[in-house]
Amino acid sequence: MQFPLKTILIDDEPLALSRLRRLLEKHQDVFSIVSEARNGAEGLVEIDKYHPDIIFLDIEMPLLNGFEMLSKLTKMPLVVFSTAYDQYAIRAFEENSVDYLLKPVENDRLLKTIDKIRNITSAGAGVSGSNPYSDNLLRLLEEMKPKKEIFSLSVKSGDRILLVPLTEITHFEAEEKYVFLNTLDGQKYLLNYTLTSLEEKLPRHYLRISRAGIVNSHHIKEIQKHFNGKYVILMRDRKASQVTSGSTYTDVIRHLLDN
Repeated sequence: MQFPLKTILIDDEPLALSRLRRLLEKHQDVFSIVSEARNGAEGLVEIDKYHPDIIFLDIEMPLLNGFEMLSKLTKMPLVVFSTAYDQYAIRAFEENSVDYLLKPVENDRLLKTIDKIRNITSAGAGVSGSNPYSDNLLRLLEEMKPKKEIFSLSVKSGDRILLVPLTEITHFEAEEKYVFLNTLDGQKYLLNYTLTSLEEKLPRHYLRISRAGIVNSHHIKEIQKHFNGKYVILMRDRKASQVTSGSTYTDVIRHLLDN
């Protein structure tokens, strides 16, 4: 990445955009402004057209906000957030973006951002390759995506497909290559999911307690100490099922006991 950096400004407020442009133009050795955009949708078009080294990005915008726009990028430039809302100036974005600027942006604060940018480029990080800021920001955006709420899982029973409510599921167990769902009334059904994919779908009160088991913490009756750091978990189903935790999942069980 070479100076001056190809720069795009993305902000829906004309006055804020004009102010930021004037400030950056004082540092033409660092920034070469190639385009501007007034919302996230326009920003995507301009980024695809110019492939900037760095973008200055407002967060609250119409059509697509800053986070939504970033989540649609296939190649992440360096990002400096600009926002009038102090609640967005949180550690997560201070650590995972190049910087954030609170509006109205002041030149003295911008100079600190420029110092950060110079440190990044001198360390060899840039758009042409991977850099920790872009990688961390991508991870953060992925974590921010809301999970789609589910209320049941489908299972086959002969020629029928049943929808089993999550509230009636006590636990899941993997046996060899197969995963089974267990219910309060003692039924057991074969699933077409892996435990890992279930972990991603299920609400937080479903806990992975071993490589082969996930339990619904709302249906735990009792927890007994086992050996080698393991525990036996008794469920409230008709069969009084017992599920043994893995020795590497001790923290999960301790969290249950603390609650």
